[in-house]
Amino acid sequence: MQHEPVRPRALLSVWDKRDIVPFAQGLADLGFELLSTGGTARTLRDAGLTVTDVSEATGHPEIFDGRVKSLHPAIHGPLLARLEREDDAAHLKELGYPPIQVVAVNLYPFAEAASKDPPLAESELLEMIDIGGPTLVRASAKNHRNVLIVVRPERYTGVLEALRSAPSPEAVGLELRQALALEAFQQTSGYDTAIARTLHERWVGAPESVEDVEDQAARLPAVIRVAATQNKPLRYGENAHQAAALFVDAACEGDASTLVGAQVEGGKAMSYNNYADADACLRLCRSLSTEEWPEAPHACVIVKHANPCGAALGATQDEAFSHALASDPESAFGSIIAFNTPVTLSTAEAIGDLFVEVIMAPAYHEDARAHLRSKSNRRLLTLASPGDRLAPLERTLVRKPIEGGWLMQTEEPPRLDLSDLSTVTSRQMDATDAASMRFAARVCEQVKSNAIVMVQGLATVGIGPGQTSRVEAVRIASRRAGERARDCVLASDAFFPFPDGVEQAAEAGARLIVQPGGSIRDNEVIAAADTLGVAMVFTGRRLFRH
Repeated sequence: MQHEPVRPRALLSVWDKRDIVPFAQGLADLGFELLSTGGTARTLRDAGLTVTDVSEATGHPEIFDGRVKSLHPAIHGPLLARLEREDDAAHLKELGYPPIQVVAVNLYPFAEAASKDPPLAESELLEMIDIGGPTLVRASAKNHRNVLIVVRPERYTGVLEALRSAPSPEAVGLELRQALALEAFQQTSGYDTAIARTLHERWVGAPESVEDVEDQAARLPAVIRVAATQNKPLRYGENAHQAAALFVDAACEGDASTLVGAQVEGGKAMSYNNYADADACLRLCRSLSTEEWPEAPHACVIVKHANPCGAALGATQDEAFSHALASDPESAFGSIIAFNTPVTLSTAEAIGDLFVEVIMAPAYHEDARAHLRSKSNRRLLTLASPGDRLAPLERTLVRKPIEGGWLMQTEEPPRLDLSDLSTVTSRQMDATDAASMRFAARVCEQVKSNAIVMVQGLATVGIGPGQTSRVEAVRIASRRAGERARDCVLASDAFFPFPDGVEQAAEAGARLIVQPGGSIRDNEVIAAADTLGVAMVFTGRRLFRH
């Protein structure tokens, strides 16, 4: 039996019901027949709107407690019919299915369900995988020349305006249709990525959960899918001729404990370089925010151009800041500073008039915030943290783009087990050197290679970052340390290929060198250290950061 379409149809089936009632009312006022399902239909009826159930349109009841409701030719035929083609239009008319010209769908919140603590049981989590919703979205987006697909409530007002200003629904412009379709495909792509990532972690396990490197490699995903939503465009990239934007990982939406989700106060908008430097600063600060140094619970890190120029632990926050700043006060101009504990007024006063691009902390005392905000060009970032202390950096997965693909690896702060260290020189390390060695290695791991870090106690005094020659990195660290290099502990991110680096370190005053070892000239390097009276410890762990 053939039916003449009387009114255009709009299909509304949303989990997020923000503004769905005024959107539906606007569509009804434009003459649309409203099709809906389940909770959305109830919401619309409660608002006094006339709604046709999808089961009525299909002639088939919902089955399996609503698991199957919209997967039917009476729905997907109108969504996929190419009405600009006479044969599709004639076939749809023959079937008696009125066209569906507007679809509003958003999906079950799988990522939110997957992040619950304690975790949902697997049976509950699997129920949060939307099947009909993504199918409606993809079908509508594929046929966007005939169907307006709306997946974000923020679009409702604009779509209604476009429909009101057009002589007919099919006359709405292609530019808007394409923009809506692109958002739709981006949403379903991100949704599938979240499902694949979560189930991979549940069924295969995450590399973070095992220690052995081979076991970690076996747990790397077989496929990389990046799902991130643009948060905002940035003024420009690293340089003014480069475009840039900030994106939020789908797993971190609304997470105020992350750098992307941090609360930003004061100053200009964060730039690309600000975020890049802040990331390096925050990583090292988290790396130092552990229980390994109970006598010095306060950490301060100062970063310039993605390299630490000062880092320290202290019994007080003031002590940590003053020692970090003393490492390289010249480079601290225009830097980014991170604290692992709430910023106090005395620390804010110690920062004084120093030009600082960004200050990061888990919280600020109100008087400290007011003092810091008195400089109009400063940004304060607050990273939500349990217990007012930055969460420590744990093993994570990092990706690096290369031409035609990506590299992926696990990354974690180096933890030096003293039982695994080997003193290879006649001179032994002092009993008090263990804490300084661990601190030096932790900082060195976050410095671009080739990297040399000189420390006194739990504070850097000289850092030589990012050199193509290791001996040149020693020279730079020595020059910055000056007299403070006398009797320092020196950490190197990789082995010394020749004795010249050791000779340079000894000339500066280093008394203990911590390095991985593994050079074919290790014996020559050890002999040089013995001749110069320098203690040397091999860790067996390289700390490259390229």
